[in-house]
Parts: sequence; C-alpha cells; structure tokens
Amino acid sequence: MPRFVIERDIPGAGAMSKEDLQGASANSCSVINKMNGGVEWVHSYVTDDRIYCVYDAKDEAAIHEHAEKSGFPASRVSEVRNMIDPSWGG
Repeated sequence: MPRFVIERDIPGAGAMSKEDLQGASANSCSVINKMNGGVEWVHSYVTDDRIYCVYDAKDEAAIHEHAEKSGFPASRVSEVRNMIDPSWGG
C-alpha cells in the first residue's frame, strides 16, 4: 500500500494531555477497524499546533474518508514517493 504523510492543523495539539491523546488514538483506531482494511496507521508526531501522521492506505481517498469519519482534519495529504536516511550519506 502507498504511504502518506497527513498534516492535521490542530491548534494546541502540543498541550493535549496523555488522556486526550489516548482518546484520539482510540477514536482513530475505531474508525480504521470499521473501514475493513485499506487504511493502516503507522505513527504520528505531535507538535505545538499540528499532528503529522504517517498512514499506509490504498489511496488518498481512503485517507480523506478516515479524516471525515474520525473528525480529524486532513489539512494536507502527501503521498511518500521515496525515503532516505543517514545511511545514504556514506
């Protein structure tokens, strides 16, 4: 499945409590389970006003479907075309 990076504009995300983040995680997983495949959450990074999520999905439409059903914004969705890491530097 293709991999996507989703930028979610969520003001105050960095100040969310552990319980708030656990609730968001449970909500996301519940929606994914109801979608019967086609979307897999890999992990997310929480910053001050955004959450950056990495998902594997059959297509971008599935990402937007998940966002709509979960109530989380998908402010920007970008398909990953390649990946590099420090090992490429020699």
